[in-house]
Amino acid sequence: MRSPLSDGEWHRLHPLTPLLRGGLFLIVIIGIVVANLRDRLLIVFLPWLAPDISDDVVDWEVSGGDPIDFIIVNNLYVVAALAVLGVLIVLVAAFYLSWRFHTFRITGDDVEVRSGILFRTQRRAPLDRVQGVNLTRPMVARLLGMAKLEVVGAGTDSNVKLEYLSTTNAEAVRADILRLASGRRLADAAAPGGRADGARRSGGRVAALGETVGRELTGLIEGPEAPAEAPESVVNIPVGRLVASHIISMSTVFLVLGTVAIIIGVSQGVTWLLFAFVPGIIGFGAYWVRSIVRSLRYSIAPTPDGVRITFGLLTTVTEIVPPGRVHAIEVTQPIMWRPFGWWMVRINRLTGRSASDTTTDQFTTVLPVGTAADVERILRLLQPSVPDDEWALIAHEGMSGPGEDDTFTNSPSRAWWIRPFSYRRNGFRLTRDLLLLRRGMVWRKLAILPLARLQSFGLYQGPLDRLTRVSNARAHVVTGPVYPYLAAIDRDTALTLFDDVTRATVQAALVDRTHRWAEEPDAPADAASAGEVPVDEALAGEVPVDEAAVREVLVDEALAAEVPVDEALAGEVPVAEAPVPVESAPDQAAPAQRVPDGSAPAEPPAPVQRPVEGSA
Repeated sequence: MRSPLSDGEWHRLHPLTPLLRGGLFLIVIIGIVVANLRDRLLIVFLPWLAPDISDDVVDWEVSGGDPIDFIIVNNLYVVAALAVLGVLIVLVAAFYLSWRFHTFRITGDDVEVRSGILFRTQRRAPLDRVQGVNLTRPMVARLLGMAKLEVVGAGTDSNVKLEYLSTTNAEAVRADILRLASGRRLADAAAPGGRADGARRSGGRVAALGETVGRELTGLIEGPEAPAEAPESVVNIPVGRLVASHIISMSTVFLVLGTVAIIIGVSQGVTWLLFAFVPGIIGFGAYWVRSIVRSLRYSIAPTPDGVRITFGLLTTVTEIVPPGRVHAIEVTQPIMWRPFGWWMVRINRLTGRSASDTTTDQFTTVLPVGTAADVERILRLLQPSVPDDEWALIAHEGMSGPGEDDTFTNSPSRAWWIRPFSYRRNGFRLTRDLLLLRRGMVWRKLAILPLARLQSFGLYQGPLDRLTRVSNARAHVVTGPVYPYLAAIDRDTALTLFDDVTRATVQAALVDRTHRWAEEPDAPADAASAGEVPVDEALAGEVPVDEAAVREVLVDEALAAEVPVDEALAGEVPVAEAPVPVESAPDQAAPAQRVPDGSAPAEPPAPVQRPVEGSA
């Protein structure tokens, strides 16, 4: 079904948008002016309420240079009122024109927004590059039944914002954008009752606004949204655990130490500490309270279009992360949380925001605090293609390991001096879909890297590493809180890991279609269906997908590897076994070449076009 706002035509935002975007600022300015002139206003309009103030005020006729004095002395009240009224009319007209010229449309390929009166701006977000759709409901907008929609793009400062829409229209538009981004098409359907924002009469609008305010005030207590489906996948964080997790943290320890230092310093006469550190402590306390309030009413649940995450008490944020948009996952446990068995989950994803945006962190923390069972459920949501039996092993060995039958490859004993406390835990594990990096003894960390989203993989050696015959590995992913790095790996083991990661990444990129997660595979599926063979087997090379395309790839690989072309075409050089970079799907790149023992890097082979429809 297609919503009325997703028909490919230009539409305007909610009529109350100017009030929220500029009207509140105007109200604040008026409040400041009134607060500064309260004594004068009382004397002029209500002198009997402030007899003491009137005695202390300087004679306005004598004092000069004040515009208010000039207006009062010359009895220009009417002129001043008309001037203020004129300024208000100009501002209201500017807000109205800004709303009239701010339009958007949703087509089958992108979301476009046009804005500006004198200087026109048009932004376009291709749907096949959408990284997510966030729906934010600030407190004031929430009381009016409005929300702002943010389409997350892949580049820096590339998000497209629709602020504001009614909550009903915002939900419908978000669903349409995600369906179109998934590869499905929307069916035309007549919208019952016409457009939601323009069909009501003025009296009906006022009544509906009153109902909305009452309903949203109740929602502040009961919660803003209905319970998500699939309750077995929803993680509920008790308020006590959330508050305790902030109290039992290293930041709180530093706060207590700083407070004690200030008290001791002031008692010894060092008063400058009071003025130097008290503002910082107050700011830290405000951030501490804000982070708790922002994490309240947290929920996470699966939807057909990705993982839905909701959080916030006063300002509610609901984001949907489509499949394949998570580039790295990190499960971490601070040392002070270990007695309680609490963990935190963070991800690297493209947020479409600038590096200076301070709100980016709230879109990278998937689980503020939870138990090991909560972590396992969330990992299953973020990577649904991983087999169930694999997750039990990852959660047991990757988070709490190593154990007796540890399947991770750990650092050798000779590298104990590099990681004296964690060399027995420091290790990696490679599966068909993931690369796992486990490290840390005081702060336990497990990095989970989807191979289909791996940008490159590098090995690094310093002079001391070469003496110990170990190497450092780093997986390159998009910028975020997860830093996938592992030190002190045996040199020969690291070289083998490099080759294995190269092959596994190429294979994962060939079969990955999560950038259009609901689109039916075309060429591979047709070739496979002719032989009644699954698509993944056809892509893996067990059944030819397209003989012409495969022949071209084999010829290119033979030339790059200096292998006779006839041998390559005869099948002696399989496609999947050659560590050749491929031109990847969106948000993907090929692995980097290794540099063993500090030698010069090898010349990278020419890129090979991937014989899968839908590649970048």
